[in-house]
Parts: sequence; structure tokens; C-alpha cells
Amino acid sequence: MTISTSGLTQHVAALEPIDNYLKAHITGEAEYMRKAFHPDARIVSFRDGVLHALSLDEFSARFQGQPAPDEAQRKRFITHFDVTGNAGTAKVVLEYPEVTFTDYMTLLEIDGVWKIVNKTFSAAPPKK
Repeated sequence: MTISTSGLTQHVAALEPIDNYLKAHITGEAEYMRKAFHPDARIVSFRDGVLHALSLDEFSARFQGQPAPDEAQRKRFITHFDVTGNAGTAKVVLEYPEVTFTDYMTLLEIDGVWKIVNKTFSAAPPKK
């Protein structure tokens, strides 16, 4: 079996926006979100029977430049990552003391740069 290094390089590049997304959560720095997402991206969820869709600006405004007070108790990990050509998907789980978010990201390579172009997510009580 032969592993193509160009494919590996592509996968590493496609992980960069996910890495920036996680850095934003860790640091509270909105700039990492702006690096992670395409400017036209939408962040979508279904809450209390209502569809919620945020722009990148609206979503980034939630990051105030400092880590959350309970940052030491938070866990984040990627449970799925797949890339084919210039498109990919990632599933990211954010386990926080009060809630567990499951994020589904759609990735696209645009002009040689990988960006998250869409995020849908679910929020649930933490696992006990």
C-alpha cells in the first residue's frame, strides 16, 4: 500500500480551519473564528422549536478575547474528519460542564485556502 504525501498535505491543510475554530474556543479570541470560517458562512441550529442562523459576524461577537472561566474543565475533540478533493467534513464535540455541543462542519478549499463554509450543531445536557 502506498500513501500519497500530497493527500496527506491536503488533509493537514484542511484541518487548519478546525484548529483555528478550536483555538477561538480556548482563547476567546474572535480573530481565530474569522480565520476559520469563510465570510459568507452560516452557523445554524434548531433550538426551542425555532431555526436559528447566525452570520460569521454575529457568531464571532460571542468571543470577547478571554478564555471562559471554566476553561480548565472543558474538553474538545474531533470525532470525524473526511476530505475528498476540495471538499470535506468534520464532526467536533465540545464537552463543557453545563452542555455538550456536537458541531458538524462543512469545509471547502477556496482559492487554495481551506475554510469552514457551514456549521450546524446540536446542544445537549452533559453526559454524566
